[in-house]
Amino acid sequence: MSQDSPVSIDRNIIDQPIEWEISQSFVDYAMSVIVARALPDTRDGLKPVHRRILYSMHDMWVTSWGKYMKSARVVWEAMGKYHPHGDSSIYEAMVRFAQDFSMRYPLVDWQGNFGSIDGDGAAASRYTEVRMTKLSEFMLANIDEDTVDWKSNYDNSRVEPRFLPTRFPNHLCNGTMGIAVGMATNMAPHNLSEVIDACSILLSKNKEYLTVDSIIDQSIEGEVDRVKEDYPVSIDEIMEIIKWPDFPTGWIIFDSMNIKEVYTKGKWSIIVRGKTHIEESKNGIFIVIDDIPYQVTKAWIVEKIGELVADKKIEWIIDIIDESANNTIRVSIEIKKWYNPHEILVQLYKYTNLQTTFSVNNVTLVEDGMQPKLLNIKDLLIEFIDFRKLVVLKRSQFQLQRAQD
Repeated sequence: MSQDSPVSIDRNIIDQPIEWEISQSFVDYAMSVIVARALPDTRDGLKPVHRRILYSMHDMWVTSWGKYMKSARVVWEAMGKYHPHGDSSIYEAMVRFAQDFSMRYPLVDWQGNFGSIDGDGAAASRYTEVRMTKLSEFMLANIDEDTVDWKSNYDNSRVEPRFLPTRFPNHLCNGTMGIAVGMATNMAPHNLSEVIDACSILLSKNKEYLTVDSIIDQSIEGEVDRVKEDYPVSIDEIMEIIKWPDFPTGWIIFDSMNIKEVYTKGKWSIIVRGKTHIEESKNGIFIVIDDIPYQVTKAWIVEKIGELVADKKIEWIIDIIDESANNTIRVSIEIKKWYNPHEILVQLYKYTNLQTTFSVNNVTLVEDGMQPKLLNIKDLLIEFIDFRKLVVLKRSQFQLQRAQD
């Protein structure tokens, strides 16, 4: 081609204002973060990375009764097939699933170094081993019986579940936290037995309970996803069973009146304290820390107390001894004789994380996992009950068809 020959370039140029393009692109990005990364689905209480980890373990038969498998293999299985993001973020999510001080009911059983309540990190994934817990198997029970919806993975090479057919309300039992764009979630964990009992109360007191025949009729008409019921149960009745959150670490509610606001509005703050007691002996007077608030690192508390003593903001402390071992927390703070230890304890609550605030914000994804919404305790229970009824219905229809065939 000569230098003077015309060059034809085929370009797909879209002529539009840059302000509109930036605005639209940011909205698309924000919705992607909200729906596909940061917020949990109300049905199984999981974010996509957590769901893909458990499904990968299920797909690899890393069961609770089988052998442990290297964490690196599970991480790369999830990353290669379903979650095309960094392996470190996947491993960190799996590590948290295994920590009994992070999860009220751990969903991953482990061998090796998976970190500590002192803030120590886990060993590299090539050194640790994992398998499913019995409870995580309940989250995947009957998944192969047409109980969930499926979607293509990132490269359309296989399919993955949109949600898991969990047998228990994981979003309430284990809680979760996440920061999206313009919104965030921070759900508190609760006692499994209490949550199941609350679900039973909702069902038993519902006089307008739909029969199986009516649900099947609506499913045939294509309206099964919109079946909702009005459960005539008050927040007070629910609180007779679920009285307060149940964190994995020990704690004391400082102001229990806040719990009613949390369960009614779905958004409020709870002031919690670590457990302590006073010991007096011939060796001296000691303030002993037996447990610390949820999501607080023990080493931070010990370090902060040392700084306060060095800066003379807290006086009359002779020594700080961390006597913790295995899963037992015990931090002894020696006080000078003839001084009131309760006054020092008040100062510890004031200046350290021995007293902290847990801000509840029950924002989860509803309407087929596409709509973020703030829910109170009753709404969270109803969402799970309605979801679980559909799972049981679909499972029954699948088993009936298989028996007929």
